[in-house]
Amino acid sequence: MSGVGEARPGGRTARTRDAVRRATLAELADKGFDGLTMEAVAVRSGVHKTTVYRRWRNAAGLAADALDLAAEEPWPLPDTGVLRDDLRAITAMVVSGFEDPGRGPIARALVGAAVRDPTTGAALHGFLVGRLAQAEVVVQRAVGRGELPVGTDAGEVVRTAVGALYYRLFITREPVDAGQARRAADAAEAAARAGVFVRNPPATEPTDPP
Repeated sequence: MSGVGEARPGGRTARTRDAVRRATLAELADKGFDGLTMEAVAVRSGVHKTTVYRRWRNAAGLAADALDLAAEEPWPLPDTGVLRDDLRAITAMVVSGFEDPGRGPIARALVGAAVRDPTTGAALHGFLVGRLAQAEVVVQRAVGRGELPVGTDAGEVVRTAVGALYYRLFITREPVDAGQARRAADAAEAAARAGVFVRNPPATEPTDPP
């Protein structure tokens, strides 16, 4: 993928990369990762096949670059003023992203590819780490408002809220819906309020025996 993104923003390289990304996502939606081919992406994007092969090498390179581009985009995070509602909005976005008829097949194909391919796996890891870092701000705000104890690990609160959903989606392959998204958010919020996620809580002072 040498040379990708080296031109100025909006230049020819950026336009080529965007066209290939859009074509990659469309092919993933139609055929999944197993059906993703360099030739089909070249045809759909209008970019010469030689260019696609030179810059992206293979299907894994196409999928990884699509994730890299997505990681650069801001996530529209909620700011309701209440942690429970913020977490509910985040879990609802996770569910809608996988269950949406248009976006869902793409998201599922990328996760499936990441399990089997280390290049795509590394890109997905970077994407999720970036999303987690963005989402931590809703917990940090809650600490600042006094909703949560000082020292609460913001990342662990978010992981707990969304982790149950990913478990159902990709481990047990059970359906998820809005009710489950709310319950996952509420459980994480209740645990956070109880101090479960406080980093290095003070040790309990030993008591003298009676």
